[in-house]
Amino acid sequence: MSWYMTALKKYAVFSGRSRRREFWWFVLVNAIIGAILQCLGDQRDPNFWNFIGWAYGLAVLIPSIAVQVRRLHDIGRTGWWWFIGLVPIVGWIILIVFSVLDSEPGPNRYGPNPKRA
Repeated sequence: MSWYMTALKKYAVFSGRSRRREFWWFVLVNAIIGAILQCLGDQRDPNFWNFIGWAYGLAVLIPSIAVQVRRLHDIGRTGWWWFIGLVPIVGWIILIVFSVLDSEPGPNRYGPNPKRA
């Protein structure tokens, strides 16, 4: 849970680097929360829970983009690669591949390796 909180604390930090662990824990926790909200919306007042789901999605939108950009920095890519995710299917696959790649060893132009820091 600390990796999720780390990503939230850096909610608008688009500089530096993020490890795979920070990125994937953030994705996992958001997916779990989204699934829980979806289940609650199916069984209880759908309008209320749909609103909560949309509000949560908006609340984590900027942190999600920021952690993805920092993850791209960690593999030596510019944050502009985030926009490839706007291309359906192919862009998503490219971002997933980038997200599972290991960190660039040592410091790069975006900062020190977060594994060593």
